[in-house]
Amino acid sequence: MSLLNEETRRKLRELNLNEMIEAIDEQAQDIGYSTISFEDRMKMAIDFVYQKKYNSKVERLIKAAKFRIANASFNDIYYIDRGLDKEKLLSLSTAQFIDTHSSVIFHGFTGSGKSYLACALGKQACIHGIKTRYIRIPDLLMLRDEATLVPQGISKLLRKFTNYKLLIFDEWLLDDLTEEEQHFLFELIERRHDNSSTIFCTQFKKEDWHARLGGGVHADAMMDRIVHNAAWMFTGNLNMRQLYAKKQN
Repeated sequence: MSLLNEETRRKLRELNLNEMIEAIDEQAQDIGYSTISFEDRMKMAIDFVYQKKYNSKVERLIKAAKFRIANASFNDIYYIDRGLDKEKLLSLSTAQFIDTHSSVIFHGFTGSGKSYLACALGKQACIHGIKTRYIRIPDLLMLRDEATLVPQGISKLLRKFTNYKLLIFDEWLLDDLTEEEQHFLFELIERRHDNSSTIFCTQFKKEDWHARLGGGVHADAMMDRIVHNAAWMFTGNLNMRQLYAKKQN
């Protein structure tokens, strides 16, 4: 027996509440619900709809974030003999650093798992409903080059990446920057400053940054906006690529 007539179903579909139809139909087909009060059944239906919509939203956010490591998960982070600050990582996983517009900097050797940790943290942000985007700096600078060929292209690109509440920069400072690239990155960081958060993945320690950023006024300004309100995380001495390769062989 159906509890909903066709007109009610139509209205629910029009309101994009297909999940409510699913929940009520499920209750109608299960005799066990007949002894439950209307109030409790309504609460169960609303909880069902909320969870379905929440799961769909998280899936959309994760897909739109374009994580380099799609299966990265906080539950699978390897800690043994790695020297990672587990307590700090777990604190970051609550996404409270985004509420305070702070940044996170993962620094360590090639293969030490910087990208994995950043993607895992980014997925946690998505779980908290936060609009996130992962991008390698070389890819971002290629987008910048393409944008110079389009009227208002740079402005549109800056606007797009300013709007992410969490932005993940991988391969930060890996290559030398031209003056134009320095200016572009400064402008993006300036627009995001005190409004959003950024995760940086880099091989370079803090004392190397100024020179890698060109050593001029843009370097001064970027350093000032990044390093004073950031959580620094050393990613350890283990080569995680080698470790996982050995486990698979």
